[in-house]
Amino acid sequence: MANKGVFICLEGLDGCGKTTQTRILTKRLRNEGYGAVSTAEPSRGRIGQFIRKCCLHGDKRLPPVVEALLFAADRFEHVNNEVLPALKEGKIVVSDRYVYSSLAYQGAAGLDLKWIEMVNEHAVRPDLAVFIDVDPETVIGRLKPKKSVMEDLQTQREVRKVYLKFVEKGDLTRIDGNKSESEVAETIFQVIAAFLEKAN
Repeated sequence: MANKGVFICLEGLDGCGKTTQTRILTKRLRNEGYGAVSTAEPSRGRIGQFIRKCCLHGDKRLPPVVEALLFAADRFEHVNNEVLPALKEGKIVVSDRYVYSSLAYQGAAGLDLKWIEMVNEHAVRPDLAVFIDVDPETVIGRLKPKKSVMEDLQTQREVRKVYLKFVEKGDLTRIDGNKSESEVAETIFQVIAAFLEKAN
């Protein structure tokens, strides 16, 4: 993989374990000798911080179009400021959420998926995208009382339906996230390791 970065993203419902699995995967890749870095969306940039502070929490959601445009703008900064520089250095970049989150969440809210894809044309296509699939009822039980505006059962059910469409298309690799944390981590690593071996 010398001189060629690899972009991996982990997707899933809120509470599916993405953040934990991103950390575990990045650490294991480093232990295996890869130059790996982790990142996340919303990003650490200005727009990402605004989204975290003003959009994910409150009495009700913003209009889906506004959400999609804000996330697309944040993604532009994220890709240019974090993802591309790391890829140019030959790193493996592991992102906790990426463009499929916009497609799933704003798509589930009624937006046309082709329009969401259009406003995300700048988004670098990931080399591998993994969907950690956990039952919506399970993730709702895991979430803290102070939930985001998207963390209700009906929303999570609709979001999962959209994610599964991308699994069917072959854009996302489905991992059973209902197993133990260590089992999920091992499955994800084996999928990534097989991909890296094939890419070599």
